[in-house]
Order: sequence, then structure tokens, then C-alpha cells
Amino acid sequence: MTRTLGVVMDSIESINPYKDTTLLLLLAAQNRGWEIMYMQQHDLSLENENPVASMSQLRVKDHQTDWFSLGQPKLTSLSDLNVILMRKDPPFDTEYIYTTYILEAAEKLGVMVLNKPQSLRGCNEKIFAASFPQCTPPLLVSRDVGQIKNFYKKHHDIVLKPLDGMGGASIFKIGKNDLNLNVIIETLTDNGRRTIMAQKFIPEIKLGDKRILMIEGEPVPYCLARIPPEGDIRGNLAAGGKGIVQPLSKNDLWIASQVGPVLKEKGILFAGLDVIGCHLTEINITSPTCAREIDREQHTDIGAQLLAAIEKNL
Repeated sequence: MTRTLGVVMDSIESINPYKDTTLLLLLAAQNRGWEIMYMQQHDLSLENENPVASMSQLRVKDHQTDWFSLGQPKLTSLSDLNVILMRKDPPFDTEYIYTTYILEAAEKLGVMVLNKPQSLRGCNEKIFAASFPQCTPPLLVSRDVGQIKNFYKKHHDIVLKPLDGMGGASIFKIGKNDLNLNVIIETLTDNGRRTIMAQKFIPEIKLGDKRILMIEGEPVPYCLARIPPEGDIRGNLAAGGKGIVQPLSKNDLWIASQVGPVLKEKGILFAGLDVIGCHLTEINITSPTCAREIDREQHTDIGAQLLAAIEKNL
């Protein structure tokens, strides 16, 4: 029996096929004989209680200049799909929340949605990590300028970041006696109107910000350590970081064992843990990446692993 997978993603024309994890997952689905239907966030709608989308049949290829072909779009009920991959990149804004409501309506009709829409709404990628205090560095989530300044006075070296960003955007390190403290806090919090996260700075960032991929609560045995470029503290590949594939350390496995059961319980089948030194800093559940880099070097097949987990849960 042919199964049909729908994917909600950013424009497929704009991806980098060499490193894009969504393309990797779509290739794995196609290799298993699945039909793929493509849609973007703006294609989704709700007609009374029926979730629908203008979707196009998609064929993919593992090619650097010719990686996809699309059929003609057609308005179709999401209930015609077996599985929907929600792979829209942040920012996590109100439109993203509205999309999860539409996907949740599909879920109620029996469609499997990855990751679970309720968890996409309820598990902010920055704040969710705070659910595991045994794993995280000291942190603060607040928009109160005084609280943030007190956190800085206590820890001296801190990192400030927005709660809805990705790719290392708008992340600031503030060192001891930093004269930019006030303006950075004012800018990030919009003068106390926007909640942000403060974390104690972890010097081990020079050794890499490790991305650990989790499938159905279990870690892939290799991670991608993203090394910051000279003069930067951001390891994100989008910010110029260099990726080095490494086997998981004993501490990495311990962190995965702490987080994994909760991911499984919340219907988060595919996630990416960010680990610096011995500390968990973020839990990525919207569109985890780095699978292609790990596959390419270690000959793993992360896409096939995830598709096997999906089929089992179907």
C-alpha cells in the first residue's frame, strides 16, 4: 500500500541541497515508495472543521543543481495524508502557532504529524531546556531589566539571546565590565517588552556547540560539533561555524537519557539537542538539522531511521 507524506517547509527552491536535512528525509521517504506532497505555510487553511492545503506532488533527487520537480498544486484535505512533516524553520511567531492549530485539526482526523503540534506550541526551543535543570547551565528567562542585570552581576560572563530565533541570530556575549550591557539588554528586551533568555557563558564553546539528533527518544551515536570561527562565540553553521562529526561522549549520552523519555512522551519523534561542554543549552524540535553532515562522514542513514520510526508508529 502506497503511503502519502505531506511536508510543510520553506520554499524548496531556496534550500541548500548539499546540507538540507528536510531533503534527506524526503529522499528517505521516496526511497521507501512513499508519495510526497509539498506545501508551504501559507498554503494551509481551515474550511469549517476541515483542514486543507494547496499541495503539489513532489519528486526529489540527491543532486546539487536539480533536486526537485513539482506537479500542479491542488486543494486537498490534509486527511488524505498518512503523515505530515512540519519542517518550517523559525521564527516561531503567531503565524507558526496558527499553523499548528490547522495541523492539530488534521491530527484529530487520524493524520500523524511530526512533531506533535501541541508540543511545537508548548516546548519553546530555548525554554524547554529549562525543564532539565540537572543538565543546563545557570539561566534566566525574563524581560525584567533589573533581574537580567542581577544575573549578570552574579555570573559576570553571560550570553543573552531571543526566544524565537535560529542560526545564532541576535546572540550576544557580555563579559565583565562590558559597557554595552545596557544597550544590549534594552535592544533585546525592547525596553522591557520582550522576554529573552540569559545563560551563564560556557567557555567550552571553543570546542564546539554539539548537535545531538534524537529519534523517538534515542540518540544517533554521532553528533556534529560546530566550532565557532575566529573572533566569534557562535558555533552555528549559519553564522560561519565549522562542523566536525564526533562520537557521543559519556556526558552526551547521559543528557540524552535525561531528555529522551520526555521527548517520546510528548510526541517529539525528531529533535536536536544542543550541548556545550557538559551543559544542555537548547532543544530544537521545529526543524532539527545536521543529519546530512553526520550521514556523509559516518555512513549512517538518519533519514531511514526516522522513516522506520514513523512506520512503526503508524
